[in-house]
Amino acid sequence: MDLKQKMETDLHSAMKSGDNTVKQTIRLALSNIKLVEVQKGAALTDAEMVGLLQKEIKSRNETILDAEKINRQDIIEDARAEIKVIETYLPQQMSQSELLEIIKSAISETNASGMSDMGKVMKVAIAKVQGRSSNDSISKTIRECLSSIK
Repeated sequence: MDLKQKMETDLHSAMKSGDNTVKQTIRLALSNIKLVEVQKGAALTDAEMVGLLQKEIKSRNETILDAEKINRQDIIEDARAEIKVIETYLPQQMSQSELLEIIKSAISETNASGMSDMGKVMKVAIAKVQGRSSNDSISKTIRECLSSIK
């Protein structure tokens, strides 16, 4: 069963059980997936859907930061609950040491010699990570590795 079908099945289960958080979160994610599919004119691959789901999590993390500034605990709790729902559809996240190994491999593969090669390394690393880590953490780790190259 592909990712979209799993989400649709889970949506029906959430509707039957009356779980509003799961229902609303999956509905929003599916509507964003369908919007991108219409814009693209073709169905999204599971990898592309994982990318969209990671953007959904990033958006909710930004909501949490904004809610913390205005001390709105209810918004923070809702966003955290939605993140937990979305995370169930993402592949198992890799450890920092696994990510570091992939990035070191990407750096040697691209013959990167400094920060000017960030884009090349990022492109290779993202392809190898396959959604098992956020682009932010990939970027941060690449910056740390490239800045240590002298």
